[in-house]
Amino acid sequence: MAKICLCLTARTLARNLQILEKNRGHVDLAELRVDCLDPNEKLLIRRFPEMANVPVILTIRRDIDGGHFVSGEGARVSLMARGLAYADVDRRRNFAYIDLEEDMNVPSIEEAARTFGTRIIRSYHSIKGEMENLPAKMRSMSRNGDEMIKVGIAAKSTWDVLGLLRAGREIKSRDKILIAMGDYGIYSRVLAEQFGSFLSYTSSPMEKDAVYAAPGQFDAETLARLYRFRSITANTKIYGETGYPLVFKDNARFFNSVFKMENIDAVYVPFPADSITACIELAKELGIQGLAVTVPYTESIIPFLDEQSREVEKIGACSAVSRCEKGWIGTNTDSRAFSDSLANFIGRQSLKRVRATVIGAGGSGKAVAFELHRLGAKALILNRNVNKARSLALPYKFEWGSLDSQDVEKMSRYSDVIVQTTPVGMEGGEPGDPAERYAFTGRENVMDLVYRPEMTPFLRRAADAGCNIQNGRDMFVREAKHQYAQFVGRDFPEHLLPRLQSAEAQGL
Repeated sequence: MAKICLCLTARTLARNLQILEKNRGHVDLAELRVDCLDPNEKLLIRRFPEMANVPVILTIRRDIDGGHFVSGEGARVSLMARGLAYADVDRRRNFAYIDLEEDMNVPSIEEAARTFGTRIIRSYHSIKGEMENLPAKMRSMSRNGDEMIKVGIAAKSTWDVLGLLRAGREIKSRDKILIAMGDYGIYSRVLAEQFGSFLSYTSSPMEKDAVYAAPGQFDAETLARLYRFRSITANTKIYGETGYPLVFKDNARFFNSVFKMENIDAVYVPFPADSITACIELAKELGIQGLAVTVPYTESIIPFLDEQSREVEKIGACSAVSRCEKGWIGTNTDSRAFSDSLANFIGRQSLKRVRATVIGAGGSGKAVAFELHRLGAKALILNRNVNKARSLALPYKFEWGSLDSQDVEKMSRYSDVIVQTTPVGMEGGEPGDPAERYAFTGRENVMDLVYRPEMTPFLRRAADAGCNIQNGRDMFVREAKHQYAQFVGRDFPEHLLPRLQSAEAQGL
């Protein structure tokens, strides 16, 4: 089973021990990044394994490999020798591992490590994202059969991560550590077991005096508790969410908490993707059972579906896929979640004689327009691209327009309900207010489907004007329940909601 390794990058040994102590219950071993230590502290590293009381990797990372060691190679070798010197017969007092780059050739260091039971990790780092023939590279790296090979790539695309996964599976007989660094590879850190990786590196980002170890690392508690890393096996079912950008923790917290409460051997993982084609390939390779689909792929995923629900056919957008006999079946969980949330928000089921504005004509906008029409509302569709607004509006005999001043004025005639469906204002996305030219009167019911942050600039303006407002949190929960039912094959257990809310309030 894959292990959790905490990267220690503070400037002193004492501070690193404090950080380790905070995370001790969540980690299996630690990596001492000697290249991050103050000069005088580097002379004391031999004492660290005994003080740490967990297996420790000795690493002195060069700047060319993404580290902070800039002195000569002679000085680095001397430090390694110091770390291995005076080996104790009790191996727990020695470094358990030493990380040596694949181009490093110092027989005396290797001999000393082997003599006293310190295992060599032979590493290769592609920090600029160059992808060589990885299987060939991995075969050529190890000098002896007892070495563990490590490959870390800066993933610039989903294809890069897929390449690493396939390379690791091609090299079946070797112990290895595989890391896809950055946003696109974040799931490789959760699914270390599926990638065939001996460990997953974590850090402690809340410690502001510690150097940032590597892009894409989770903190140890998140990996251990939110993703239940230690319970993931080759048989664990994988679900997740794809799109870009993603708010990593929300869906993961919801689903993984339910899986734990229900004792289901499954994990929910974020799959940020720059290509829906690559994402589908990745899903096939990993055996992913279900995916929530978000911006910008709710429409482009449709050609990959083998079956689709009536809502997907009518709306032209898909927000969840799961396995079926033929391959993938797609559904639109946005539509039902929206109409249920809206009914609860305004206190009525029928929308006859209601005039509404929909801002945005993407996948979410399509689901909202479909439901407004089904429930009897008259609506105005506004979008930056007026042709997309027109295409969405015409089948429902809705009005349409762009988001310029003239068309925004039409909102005053469609202002019983205003629904903002674009990602503008979303945390990590495009900032701003998509309808800043519209002046709220205070009589509107205003929904923004964004829920992080809780109050977008658009929703703040509406609240300040005295409008009845709601963000997308309620819709998110309703949609997650629908997706749970699709993925697992049974209705969501409603009795768990209070426990889920309590766990979220505690940040679990």
